[in-house]
Amino acid sequence: MLTAAHLAATWFMVGLIWTIQSVHYPLFAAVDSRSFLEYERLHTRRMGRLLALPAPVEIATALLLVVLRPDDIEIWAAWVAGALLAAAWLVTLTVQVPLHRRLSAMPESETIRRLVATNWVRTGLWTARGVLAAFFLI
Repeated sequence: MLTAAHLAATWFMVGLIWTIQSVHYPLFAAVDSRSFLEYERLHTRRMGRLLALPAPVEIATALLLVVLRPDDIEIWAAWVAGALLAAAWLVTLTVQVPLHRRLSAMPESETIRRLVATNWVRTGLWTARGVLAAFFLI
C-alpha cells in the first residue's frame, strides 16, 4: 500500500512537471503584458490547490519508504529517491519561487525564459524519481 501510494503521488508529480515544462511555462510568453500579473496570480493560486494533496503524500511516503523500508526496496534506492525529492523541492524554493515572485511584480520575457530553462532541472529530478518509484513496485 505504501509503495503504491508513493508511486501514484510521484507519477502525478511527473505528469504535472512535464505538462508545466512542455506546455504551461512556455505559454507564459504568449500572455499579453496587460493581463500577465493577474494570470501569474491565478497560476500560483491554482497550482497551490492542485498540489495540496499529491505533494504532501509524495513527501510523506518518500520519508516512510526510508524509515519503514519494505524488504524488497534497497536502502540506497530509498535514499536516492529521497535525495532527488529534496533536490527538486530545494530547486523549487530557491529558483522557481523567486522567479515567480519576480514575474508577479514585473513580467519580463527574460524572467519567463529563465523560468522555462531552469525548470528542466526539476523535470529531470521528478522524472528520475518516477523511474525509481516504478522499480519500487516491480
